[in-house]
Amino acid sequence: MQFLFPLFLAAAAAIAIPIIIHLFYFRRFKKVYFTNVRFLQEVKDITNSRQKLRNLLVLLMRCLAIIFLVLAFAQPFIPRTSAVKQGEKAVSVFVDNSFSMAALSKNAPLVELAKQRARDIVNAYGPADRFQVLTADFEGRDQRLIGKEDALARIEEIRIGPATRDLSKVLLRQQQGLNTGKAENKIAFLVSDFQENSTDLSDFKDTLIEVNLVPLRAVQENNISIDSVWFESPVQILNQPTNLLVKISNRGDEEAEEVRLALRYEGQTKPVGALRIPARATSLDTVRFTILRPGWHQAKLSVTDFPVQFDDDYYIAFYVAERVNVLCINGLQPNKYLNNAFAGARYFQLDNADARSLDYSKFPNYQLIVLNEPALITSGLAQELKNFANNGGNVLVFPAPNADLNAYNGFLQLFEAGSLGAYEQTPRQASQINTEEYVFRDVFLNTGNNLRLPGTQGNFKIAPNRGEHILTYRDGSAMLAKFPAGEGALYLSAAPLDEKVSDLVRNGEIFVPLLFKTAIAGSRGRQIGYTIGKDEILEANHTVSASSEMVYKMRSRLDGISQPAPGASDTDEPAPAASEFIPEQRILGSKVLLTPGTQVRDAGWYDLVLKGDSTLALFAFNYDRRESDLRYRTETDLADALPPNMKVRAQNAEANFTQIVDEENQGIVLWRWCLLFALLFLALEVLFLRLWKV
Repeated sequence: MQFLFPLFLAAAAAIAIPIIIHLFYFRRFKKVYFTNVRFLQEVKDITNSRQKLRNLLVLLMRCLAIIFLVLAFAQPFIPRTSAVKQGEKAVSVFVDNSFSMAALSKNAPLVELAKQRARDIVNAYGPADRFQVLTADFEGRDQRLIGKEDALARIEEIRIGPATRDLSKVLLRQQQGLNTGKAENKIAFLVSDFQENSTDLSDFKDTLIEVNLVPLRAVQENNISIDSVWFESPVQILNQPTNLLVKISNRGDEEAEEVRLALRYEGQTKPVGALRIPARATSLDTVRFTILRPGWHQAKLSVTDFPVQFDDDYYIAFYVAERVNVLCINGLQPNKYLNNAFAGARYFQLDNADARSLDYSKFPNYQLIVLNEPALITSGLAQELKNFANNGGNVLVFPAPNADLNAYNGFLQLFEAGSLGAYEQTPRQASQINTEEYVFRDVFLNTGNNLRLPGTQGNFKIAPNRGEHILTYRDGSAMLAKFPAGEGALYLSAAPLDEKVSDLVRNGEIFVPLLFKTAIAGSRGRQIGYTIGKDEILEANHTVSASSEMVYKMRSRLDGISQPAPGASDTDEPAPAASEFIPEQRILGSKVLLTPGTQVRDAGWYDLVLKGDSTLALFAFNYDRRESDLRYRTETDLADALPPNMKVRAQNAEANFTQIVDEENQGIVLWRWCLLFALLFLALEVLFLRLWKV
């Protein structure tokens, strides 16, 4: 047994007071008058014996009362550890408020149990101690130490949010907060479900801070989530069926049956079908619909799941142009086969331009640029084509038989596409087509002997042969190769397009898909969905305005549909007003780059506006799916590899955590028992004096 304030033990000398009282008060003699002294000796003997016994008991009660009262002030305890920290303490409490904490414990969501644990921890310390209450939101106001009452009030404000943090970053944040105070005793608590994908405690090296892990457990660890959504084709075409691919995961240990998937599009919710997903498995489903109008579109994929619902919806936003623009840069005359191929497709717009008179500022308006046998590629044109490809455009090159190889090879070096060898007038036949590459994927029902491949009467040799072959000669060299460049690509033909040299233009089953698919294969279109909490950079076309005010704003789109909190449905009442904020923005030429940072907190659609209500762009944001995997670290796993300054405090939900923390910090506290015994002995003294007559 040890004492928190051992100097108070000196007050035990006060037991001399009742002893002195006993010696000088109870020994005084009294005169008693008797008319008959015959029984005096007998009465005297009996009275003295009873009186001595009572006085000794009263003395004992008084001494014991004083001793236990002194012990109560000295605060004895039985230590559970080798050392007990004394003096002022700085205590940091992290309450995990990420979406996984919406899972249910026996009686309530984990976040409510975590808040109760945090209150118990704060109440276990004294009013002179200082506190930091931290959440996954990492708010600036939480980076200072506050008093006990303020800490309890801050805990009440905690709500579920989209932020998720690695625990090593949480500990660093706690370290910074604790170091703002002057207390020598620094204690950190982590109240969390300790998901496997965010528990990296071994990365924290500060051994001066005592770290306490308070794990919480959900009753059921099942969850269905929509992980990602993407279009099968990079460019969507009007009045054509569009395939939307949806990846759905079963995060539980039991097979999920009848997982119902629905699509909300153009104001209507349509059931897509029911899926059966094995335990710990992923299913890929295809949603097919038709786009009937140009412009911005919004859609939402949904599944029904409980209780973790933040990942049941996936929002997308995309733009459909009225047509795909193609520019053909001609060395001599326009190619009639190129003109005829695009003339038959209403969705494509072909513009021809002479290689000697180009307007480079119009390049961003096109999705595909075709070089039709220019004899020379100037350094300026080469650089502009490189920038065009980096920004998502595609370049299709058909060299001229009399091409300036030095100029061409300088152009190819910009794309890291090797070089062209000398032109050879040797007949060659293509023998293989790459149907795995996007250009010819899903174009042919079969690629058997009936498929006629083109041949050439002359060609350049593409060396080194490092590009992805799309069409291959019989000797293994490339007839058409692809070289990725930034967000776009360079498609390089080994032969000219002239029908006297190549019969590709007369091979419609190869030529037409080649033109159309290279035109829509670029990734110029931005993402259809962004993730909240990540450092996303949004890109939009910059609108030149006569007004001096050029501040872009982002506004959440209600559109008759509420922006629900996690777990809410579309049937909920819409929010009273759309939220609006100004993102960080930077203008680069014809583009504006936006960084919303932490200003986007709710999943949904957000309009980009400059002034008024006209929408310049539409963006969709979704919650981070890291929290979808509900696999947790067990108490045993946590305790196995912890350093000496970390320990696990695992208790059931009904435990009095204030008492548990108090006993862990100060041992088994005995002062309450001492005070109780002191009162008991005083009560016995009173009883002896009042009820024991002698």
